[in-house]
Amino acid sequence: MIKNNIDQAQKPGRYFFYGYIIVGIIFIIQIIMFGGFSTSGVFFKPLINEFGWSRALLSGAFSFSRMAQGLSGIVMGGLNDRLGPRVVITICGILVGAGFLMMFVTDSVWQLYLFYVVILGTGMGGVYAPQMSTIAKWFTKRRNLMTGIAFAGGSLGGLFLPPVVNSLISNIGWRGTYIVLGTFALISMIVGAQFLRRDPSHMGQVPFGERKLSESREHSPVKMVEGFSLKEALYTQQFWLLIIMSFCNIFCLMTIMVHIVPHATDLGISAPEAAVVLGVLSGGLLTGSLIAGLGADRIGTRRTFIICFVPMVAVLLLLLPVTNAWMIGLIVFVMAFGNGGAATLMSSMFAELFGMRSHGLILGFSNLLSTFGAAIGPFIAGLLFDTRGSYQLAFFLCGVLVIIALAVGILLKPVTKQVRHSQPLS
Repeated sequence: MIKNNIDQAQKPGRYFFYGYIIVGIIFIIQIIMFGGFSTSGVFFKPLINEFGWSRALLSGAFSFSRMAQGLSGIVMGGLNDRLGPRVVITICGILVGAGFLMMFVTDSVWQLYLFYVVILGTGMGGVYAPQMSTIAKWFTKRRNLMTGIAFAGGSLGGLFLPPVVNSLISNIGWRGTYIVLGTFALISMIVGAQFLRRDPSHMGQVPFGERKLSESREHSPVKMVEGFSLKEALYTQQFWLLIIMSFCNIFCLMTIMVHIVPHATDLGISAPEAAVVLGVLSGGLLTGSLIAGLGADRIGTRRTFIICFVPMVAVLLLLLPVTNAWMIGLIVFVMAFGNGGAATLMSSMFAELFGMRSHGLILGFSNLLSTFGAAIGPFIAGLLFDTRGSYQLAFFLCGVLVIIALAVGILLKPVTKQVRHSQPLS
């Protein structure tokens, strides 16, 4: 019976592999979660105009929401290892939908932080670790490509949702727009979650490509254990090198994502054009995700992962006196291309270095640590603008961090946990 399932997993033409359904559902959920969250910058000016809040205060709400997401990600990643994504994503769908819906009644700072940080931020804990870990469990072969496709969903949401949200704000106001976002997220995520399964065994299947992996292990004199526990991973140099690279990546990405719209409008670019620039950023993320997934399956995950940081250096071009929307869009696209590729491969990097034993928990913990970059990046940029009246120093800081990430990437090397035997395994 097991042999037949393995044979079928290697011959998808003879039957349908449910892993593709998993990727498709996660693709849709990424559109909703990441796409909705990426519209934060579009709400900046409407909230400032109505309440007179500073950019640092609004950036702080986004930053603390990311921190809540990181903390929640550990719990959600651990629950995903035990209960599976159907339960986890259902819970997250309720929280994300409720967070957006409650923004409708926001009239004070404490409400902003309660709804956007605590409720929405906690729900967003399911956007990364549970979903990417689930894909890693379903695919051994084509893992990077499938992860890239899933990540492309979030990028696609970020591509078309900002212009849509900007149009909705113009027609029904920012409060009505949050109602639309919340309703859509609540219904779509809960329904989509019901089709998710934790791993192939729940469908009588095996991970795609698992047979070849099993055969290679049978002929090896070294038995590879399932992987590292979180505690064991924390004692490795590779874990912390990945954290540094992820921190730099997300610091740069979230700083630009939150502040590129107000930066563009400060330069005299119209609000609709600025929203399109934010959409172009998501287009770069989408393209980078897909190409990095394809490239990593061909030339290796580590090599592709490091290469992805090269285009991010384009963030330094924002220091130039550029005032054309199309030129800013080009710079942002190139930068986001690298961001998207690096973010896509992070799950596979952890899987290849530390195995699948506690992948969801390790991924969730790593996301918490790197999320500090997402939390402090937009806040620091907002604070620098409030004190200096310019984003120049913030963009320069992003460029320095990208260069640090490139340098750290050179130190990355494989880590194995092996149990050696005096004779080949039977």
